[in-house]
Amino acid sequence: MYEIQILDCYENETYVNRQTGSIYKQTPPSANAMRKPGEWNTYDIIYSAPVFKEDGTYLYPPRVTVIHNGIVLQNNTTILGTTEYIGFPKIIPHGAGPIKLQDHGDPV
Repeated sequence: MYEIQILDCYENETYVNRQTGSIYKQTPPSANAMRKPGEWNTYDIIYSAPVFKEDGTYLYPPRVTVIHNGIVLQNNTTILGTTEYIGFPKIIPHGAGPIKLQDHGDPV
């Protein structure tokens, strides 16, 4: 439902809201902390789940802090809703779910 971008953006000119550490298509990262090819990268992602009202709106929205190679890229940033490929974020009430890695043909 909520995507944090981990795309390799070392010397890669891409849309800021699709760079490493962005909340996909919502909030760009504060910096580009990607290390050059062949060097190890680390991520710490701290997620706070949303709390929903009975009517399905947020009582408390989801939030995320992203630390990439020791640099804070998102600092308790509000996630506006689902991270859609096309269209605007949607608020969809949900419970616990899995954490997944998505691959678009590049080795993970």
